[in-house]
Amino acid sequence: MDYSIFMAKMQAIRKREGFEGQRAIVLPKKILEVCGYTLPINSLYLTDIGFYPRAQFHYRERPSGISAHILIYCLEGKGWVELPSGNVNINPNEVLIIPAEMPHKYGADDKNPWTIYWAHFKGLQSAYFVNLLTKQFKSFVNDNIFLEERIKIFDMIYRNLESGYSLDNLFFASTSFQYFLTTLTFSDKFASAQHAVEKDVVDLSIEYMQDHLDTPIKLEALAASVNLSLSHYSNIFKRKTGYSPIIYFNHLKIQHACQYLQFTSLRINEISSKLGIEDPYYFSRLFTKVMGLSPVEYRHKKR
Repeated sequence: MDYSIFMAKMQAIRKREGFEGQRAIVLPKKILEVCGYTLPINSLYLTDIGFYPRAQFHYRERPSGISAHILIYCLEGKGWVELPSGNVNINPNEVLIIPAEMPHKYGADDKNPWTIYWAHFKGLQSAYFVNLLTKQFKSFVNDNIFLEERIKIFDMIYRNLESGYSLDNLFFASTSFQYFLTTLTFSDKFASAQHAVEKDVVDLSIEYMQDHLDTPIKLEALAASVNLSLSHYSNIFKRKTGYSPIIYFNHLKIQHACQYLQFTSLRINEISSKLGIEDPYYFSRLFTKVMGLSPVEYRHKKR
């Protein structure tokens, strides 16, 4: 690929609002701090995770790398990567691993853009997994047969984080992602088993929150949605998630605010309104408290 032509096109075509069907979660700074000191989550944890379908004009250039390791799993289409060791084309059912701090460039193919599952991860054992993967691959890019069960694991991790940042969720995401990496390393040994799990009142309450992110729900309404008294509901919710229901609900709102900021051109007051928060100044303060930077700073950073 002629990268000068690609870059010229990148200059001529503004970054789109996003890719139709895209999903992405960026864990807040304060949550990452919790991951960094909480056993056993600190052994391996996600900082970012997402899915980009037909990601035309997708491009990243990081001359000094980033502090997290990067995994890109190409499902369809094509892409490319430029590493210190050389340039490599990426095809369907290939996995790209970029170790932390490694300079790199990568992007979607101009004519047949890739569809990718991707993740950034850290942790005390993260370098071990990166080393294990690259040794098994004998390179930073290698084939990995498509298995629907593996994609289900990735989607399960995403849905779990999408429901909030309780310690239970973080622990589940951490151990599940470790399993996901293991399925890539030992693909021939991978087999899945599905187990139905009955949802408890906290799970049902979180689903209710997700269905009402555009409204300003009070604690009484949340308790009533699962037919529990206010005190009993608050106690069992905090016992399972580590957060009060309202704080948890606000985390879900901010998570969706991140999506609006990154993938749309909506103004701050419009995003605030979509999330059932009438005062955009309160929304900005809440966002800054949760994410560690203002909505404007977050949008600028991600773009």
